[in-house]
Amino acid sequence: MIYTITLNPAIDCTVSLEKLCTGRVNRCSDESITIGGKGINVSRVLKELDEPTTALGFRAGFTGKAIAEGLEAMGIKADLTEAESGNSRINVKISADEETEINAKGPNISEAELSEFYAKLSQIQNGDFAVLAGSVPSSVPRDIYRRILERLSDRSVESAVDAEGELLLSVLGYRPFVIKPNIFELGQIFSAELNDDEQITECAKQLQLKGARNVLVSMGKDGSMLLDEYGNIHKAGICEGELVSSVGAGDSMLAGFLAGYKRTHDYDYALKLATACAGATAFSHGTGKKSLIDELIKQL
Repeated sequence: MIYTITLNPAIDCTVSLEKLCTGRVNRCSDESITIGGKGINVSRVLKELDEPTTALGFRAGFTGKAIAEGLEAMGIKADLTEAESGNSRINVKISADEETEINAKGPNISEAELSEFYAKLSQIQNGDFAVLAGSVPSSVPRDIYRRILERLSDRSVESAVDAEGELLLSVLGYRPFVIKPNIFELGQIFSAELNDDEQITECAKQLQLKGARNVLVSMGKDGSMLLDEYGNIHKAGICEGELVSSVGAGDSMLAGFLAGYKRTHDYDYALKLATACAGATAFSHGTGKKSLIDELIKQL
């Protein structure tokens, strides 16, 4: 089973405009509303790939109720801890001449609710995967990902972490199976602008020295790079298609990578499926569907 942990899930409202003009009314040409949050996006793609998945995290208010109902309607098993204060986020994603995101804050999590969430981690058992992805509510400890992996350290659980800055760095001592920074996040960690494969590889090696087993770097239009636990470098380009929105493409890449590895233990295939999943989402409203994933993987 692949468990995904989304501490700050959201309803994502994606709108398309020809051009975003600040200080005036903008009318969209297209819109879509989806259940989001990085871990939930991973679960959605895993569901398309027929991989068993369970979504953990928090929900709050009327938006949290809509998130839980939406996951149920998609056939995704969810065990979300309900918070009494605040609402789950509504995030606005604007696709215009350039992409803009407005992400809300999220609910307030009490100590009792946090303890209830921790108790639910007991269902993650030997041989399972745990995906920790995305931002966290301001009301929870800043090192909560480290605390989660500490609670899982008495079991043989493979972890995958997609987070920024200190949230990511704090877990490396627990030797996560894979971390997935994008090229911008990787550069931020090392206070550097990364312009070539050699620089990216060197930064990835430094994260391996700190504990990460595999480092998967998404690079937008330049594809992706994987430095695997054996020191091998794998590269992939991107699929051909019409970009709708890049929102969720990185999450889809992580889902494809985990599903591909779980099935074959082959890193080349895992990166290939990851690339197809990322492309399917980039060419879709919401996360990509299995039919498009199957079509795109033939390009690779």
